[in-house]
Amino acid sequence: MLLERATRLRERMDDPACDPRQLRNTYAQFALVNRWVSGWRRVFERLLAPRLFAGATLLDVGCGGADVTRSLLRWSRQLGEPLLVTAIDPDPRALEFARSRSRPGEIEFVQATAEELARAGRRFDFVVSNHLLHHLEERELPAFLDACGRLGGRLVVHNDLRRHPVALLGFALTWPIFSDSFIVGDGLRSIRRSYAPSELRAVLPDGWRHETLAPFRNLVVLER
Repeated sequence: MLLERATRLRERMDDPACDPRQLRNTYAQFALVNRWVSGWRRVFERLLAPRLFAGATLLDVGCGGADVTRSLLRWSRQLGEPLLVTAIDPDPRALEFARSRSRPGEIEFVQATAEELARAGRRFDFVVSNHLLHHLEERELPAFLDACGRLGGRLVVHNDLRRHPVALLGFALTWPIFSDSFIVGDGLRSIRRSYAPSELRAVLPDGWRHETLAPFRNLVVLER
């Protein structure tokens, strides 16, 4: 079942007609999922923290509920080098939720895609995304990475799921924890849509590198 990406699967939360209460619960519960498995604290400490400086700018692409965005901002403040953060998502429902969980003015929220910002000439020191790559087809990856490369001047990090049978089984067992939301069903679809390391390495443009991160994560990185 996991030998190939299940590219025809679609997540229920992406349906414009999905239950709005369950959608908000999904955004809220993502914070717990990301805290457990995304590994962003390790990514921040290894890749972002050594590069921080006063006034550094960061773009979070496909921010969803923006829990990762807020964590990156909080960690930078703890180091005394607070980031200037912009978070984008094409879904207005995600941005509405993200704004409701953020302090006024601490994050710039924009309804847009990376490609749109790149065409507008926006530039940031750091560009990140979480759980975004598996939404893209292999043929779409080069153009997306090119846009992110044009947006990010110092570092780009895409952190995503890695397709693996143990990841699928392990996440299926979380169903008693995440109730009244799309977390488990959509999470299993996401794992089945996600890339194996060899699939990503085969399509990465020059200058980009692939890393694996436990548990079952893909990192796609561009450093300058």
